[in-house]
Amino acid sequence: MEHSRVIIGYHGCLEPRATDIITGRLPVSDWPPSKNKWDWLGQGVYFWEHAPERARQWAEDTARRAERRGEDAEPAVIGAVISLDRCFDLTEVSSTQALRDAYEELAAGYAIKGWALPENSGNSDDKVKRELDCTVFEWLLGQGANPIASVRGPFLEGEAAFPGSMIRASSHIQIAVRDAACIRGVFRPTF
Repeated sequence: MEHSRVIIGYHGCLEPRATDIITGRLPVSDWPPSKNKWDWLGQGVYFWEHAPERARQWAEDTARRAERRGEDAEPAVIGAVISLDRCFDLTEVSSTQALRDAYEELAAGYAIKGWALPENSGNSDDKVKRELDCTVFEWLLGQGANPIASVRGPFLEGEAAFPGSMIRASSHIQIAVRDAACIRGVFRPTF
């Protein structure tokens, strides 16, 4: 799980947060992590690995949702240099096995207490509200004495690229930074 790999990540958000982070008015160490109960990789600041256009799409979708609520919203993208220190990488077989084992332990504990596990849900095949996944990640990543600093996972998302294809239109590699020290620098990307 220890990585020395450095990647470029892109975070979709709204102004003025992007400007606040880029200018240092909001220090990277104070960048608020996402703590939704449906976050795919658990809590963290989310980035698309090497995918600025996908981050821009996210920011534009977020701005449209805000505007429907009557809020003034301008989409923005922040680029970041990220060191994948103490990374739980879902492209590694050992990580997916650890996740599988964690699910089994958590499910057994819920069963003993008579509780129902959360479920992933959504209005599409993507199941974009990942409450089960988030619960398993938070339980697993809260177990260790040496906390995980980042989580990296590939996601097949969106409709088929063409009929019969297993390639999806919005597939990506997602990074959830749990330790702000992994963010080594930020920048404003150009499109």
